[in-house]
Order: sequence, then structure tokens, then C-alpha cells
Amino acid sequence: MTAYDDLMAFDHDTQALSQVAGRLGWDQETIMPRGAAPQRAEEMAAMESVLHARRTDPRVGDWLAAIDPATLDDVGAARVREIRRSFDRASKVPGDLAATIARVTSAAQGAWAEARAADDFAAFAPVLEEVVAFKREEGAALAAGGDVYDAMLADYEPGTTAADLEAMFGALRPALTELRAAILDKPAPKGVSGTFDEAKQLALSSKLAEAFGYDMGHGRIDKAVHPFSSGSGLDVRITTRTNPTDPFNCFYSTIHEVGHACYEQNIDAQHLLTPLGRGVSMGVHESQSRIYENQLGRSRAFTGWLFGQMRDAFGDFGIPDEDAFYAAVNKVSDGYIRTEADEVQYNLHVLMRFDLERALMASDLQVADVEAAWNDRFAADFGYAVDKASNGVLQDVHWSVGLFGYFPTYSLGNVYAGCLYQALRAAVPALDDQLARGDTSAATGWLRDNLQTHGGLFEPRDVIARASGMSPGPEPLIAYLKAKFTALYDL
Repeated sequence: MTAYDDLMAFDHDTQALSQVAGRLGWDQETIMPRGAAPQRAEEMAAMESVLHARRTDPRVGDWLAAIDPATLDDVGAARVREIRRSFDRASKVPGDLAATIARVTSAAQGAWAEARAADDFAAFAPVLEEVVAFKREEGAALAAGGDVYDAMLADYEPGTTAADLEAMFGALRPALTELRAAILDKPAPKGVSGTFDEAKQLALSSKLAEAFGYDMGHGRIDKAVHPFSSGSGLDVRITTRTNPTDPFNCFYSTIHEVGHACYEQNIDAQHLLTPLGRGVSMGVHESQSRIYENQLGRSRAFTGWLFGQMRDAFGDFGIPDEDAFYAAVNKVSDGYIRTEADEVQYNLHVLMRFDLERALMASDLQVADVEAAWNDRFAADFGYAVDKASNGVLQDVHWSVGLFGYFPTYSLGNVYAGCLYQALRAAVPALDDQLARGDTSAATGWLRDNLQTHGGLFEPRDVIARASGMSPGPEPLIAYLKAKFTALYDL
């Protein structure tokens, strides 16, 4: 056995244990009894202690030092790169701090859910204060004298800095605000009316998942407060949610999470339970969920097919024809919730969170002032006041579970999706004809072959550049949004 073989065998078990820890998280957000939360927090802390010990095991450093890079092919070199990145990161964070963060964030998730239900940020603030304090400590350890937020961002988007994102978002914001203002001056299209049976919503949700290529033989769909995708390889699960008066919430949450799930399911089998056996970054991951949900799922062609499916399932729901349905699906209107936002305004929600969490991690904003800062920024960006905490600072789970640095990858994913869609349309000239039949196979197959199959083989920006044939930038996204909504709203 060579040092490389020893390292791969050891890492295989680390990857497997990480999947087990992820399954605990899935269970906590779906079917775990509420009273189990204190015990689950201890279980999560114990798992994190084991994983941290493996990731920082001195033998990993010895094996890495003993490997001759000249003996490695591209796959081997990428595996070693990712293990080295994980080892260097984990070695900077004390094991007791890693376990504490796992324990505290597991408990905080339940506290957030209760505070959200009660619209009571003050009840959650002490818990968030604890999470922020430990995450600042972790960020300082990772930064080693550098920028704390950049160090945290590297967990989700390696190779990208806050300055990079600030420049990209600086180009996005004025284009989006100008488009938003022009649209909101126009009459709003009619929305759906009536109530929509939950069982029928979930049945059509499953049909949509399969239409986009989700393999139910290696997955499942459950309900959660905040939809998410979990797992990789042979066990990739998603969740969705229902709203009796808004079926689009269910359908597009499902399509979004299917984009994440198909990325994981379509990674080359040789990467299973290796460092390359998962999506390479959250920005690239989000590019898949957003292109499935928006460029494909909200297209005129696909919504024409979906209109027929909804008429079959629900009968008359207040929309007379396919064109009116397309307008309803893509309606731009005031709203508080990021996950329910239209394509034009979605990134404005993300950019707000990016600025606020950077200030939090830099200690320029304190937890006691977060709700007021959120409400002030929202009023400035959107022109109206937040009415309650569940529509404001408590709407997202991310901060409760310590995911600082995660939010900006949503907008980065939209930028990546814009680049990919431009290349996809050129590669699949009959795309609209296929989508009009509910057939996504050419589009999803192109994404599978050009991006998803690689897993973590290439660095994030490299995999986007390889697939799209361009260096990632916001211009294709801006052009797509302007063309779509100029036509839709007759601007």
C-alpha cells in the first residue's frame, strides 16, 4: 500500500461518516420528534468530534507529505488537493470548538423554529449571540490574521473573496433595481385563485421531480419548514413545502431542490465516497438549482406544459390560458420572503444578507441590533416596511446553524446559471420544443455531461468556464433577465 492508497482508504471512511452526520441533520428537519432536540444536539456534537479528529489526524499530514505529485493522474491530484484543503482548514480549528459549534447550532435550529413561529426575535437573540460568538472565534482561527469573512466564505466557494463578490454584485444591483422599478410601474398579472389540496400538490410535485430527472430509487421527498437537499451518491433526499393558496411555492421549491439533488446523483460513480463525490461549491450547486427552477422551469415552453398538468390536477384555478399562466408564474410583485421572490428581486434579498452578515462577522453589527438593521435595509431596498419577524430577520434558517458565508453563493449561483444557460441554448437548439412537451432530458443531460458528472474534480470557476466556454460574469444573467421581463411586461 502506498501513502496515497492509505490516505484514500482512511478518507473513504471519513466521507461515509460525514454522510451519516448529514442524515442526522435531515432527520432533525423532517421527522425527528421535537422533544428529541437536546439529545440530537449531543449526538451531532459527538459526530463532529469524531469527524474533526479524523480530519486532523496526524497521519493525514504524513500521508500528504509522502505522496509524490508526479505519480498522480488528474483525479488523484484533485483528491489530494481537496483532502489537503480540508486538513489545513480543520487543523486551524480546535476540536472542542468544532464540537461546541455543532452542539450549539443543533440546539439553535430548534430555538429559531420556535421564535419564527412566535414572531419573536428577542427570544432568539441570546441563542444567535452564542452562535455568532463561536463562529467569529472559528473565523478568526481560519483566517490566521487575514479577513475573517473571506475565511468563512472559503467553506462554501473556494477561490472567491468578498471583494470579488462585491464587484460582481455592484454590477448586478443597479441593473436589477432599474428593471424592478420599470416592471412595478406596469399592471400586475393575475395570480392563481382558490385553494389547492395538499395531497394533489405533493403528487404533482413528485411528477415534476421525475420530469427533471430525479431518481426516486435513490431519493425521497419529504416536507420541511425550509426546503433543502441532503446527501450525495446513492442516497440524495429532498424536501419541499406546501401552501394551500400558493401551489407554486411547492412546485418551484421542489424543482429547485431537484436541481441540487440531480447534481449529486449525476456525479461520476468513481467519485463515490471520495473528496470529489459531492458538488464542488455552493455557488456551482446553486447554479444547478436555479437553472432548473428558473431558466427551465419558469420558461414559456415549460410553463405551457405545467399549465396542462395543473388543470388536470385542480380543474379551473383562475388562469384562462398558457400565456396568462406564464405571466402568473413569473409575476414580479412586492414580497418579504427570499425563497418566494421572483427572478428580478431575488438577488436583492441576497445582497442585503451578504452585507449584514459581513458586518456581523466583522463585529461592526451586533446581534442586538440585527433586527433593526435588517428592517432599515429592507425598507431602503424594497420601499416598504417589514411587518413581522418571520417575514424579516427570522425567515431563514442559515444564521441559526452557523452558515455565515453561504448567502452570497445564491447570487453567485444565479450568475453561473446565466453563463450556463447561454451555452445550453446554443447547444440545444430545439430546447423550447422539448420543454413544451415536459421533456427536460436534453437540457438536464447537457448539464449532467458538461458539469454535474465532474463532482469536485475541477475548481468552481473552472468547471463553469469549461461548461459555458466563458469566464463567469454577470452579463449573461443581466441580458437574460432584461430580455425575458422586457417581453413579458412590454417594457
